Amino acid sequence: MNIAKVEIGQQEKPGDEHNPRVLEYLATCGTQYKTDETPWCPAFANWVMIHAGKKGTNSALARSWLKWGEPIEEPRYGCVVVFKRGTSNWQGHVGFFVRTEGDKIVVLGGNQSNTVSIAPRSKSDLLGYRWPGPKD
Repeated sequence: MNIAKVEIGQQEKPGDEHNPRVLEYLATCGTQYKTDETPWCPAFANWVMIHAGKKGTNSALARSWLKWGEPIEEPRYGCVVVFKRGTSNWQGHVGFFVRTEGDKIVVLGGNQSNTVSIAPRSKSDLLGYRWPGPKD
């Protein structure tokens, strides 16, 4: 979480200019993205894991994190949280668990309103909590 916290405030740049740090996050997904307007929440999670000495998913899909590590029933501070998003079963959002607040799960994540931030998500969108396994 300390690695992720330092990145709070990194954000997309509007127009033809692109934030090099967001492009650095995107590079962890194995694809050469040229724009920071690309959905980048899973790239941020990958970048954080790599800098923490862990393996990521190397995928640009948020739901790829549902296959990472081990599932846990109750969230732990810093665990990976995966949410559904949109209307397609491949769409999602991923971040790191901070706390719960009523019917919300507060996560530190990338591409939350186009920035790295701490923001609430609806518990009804929760798909799962993940914790590093022995091979991660």
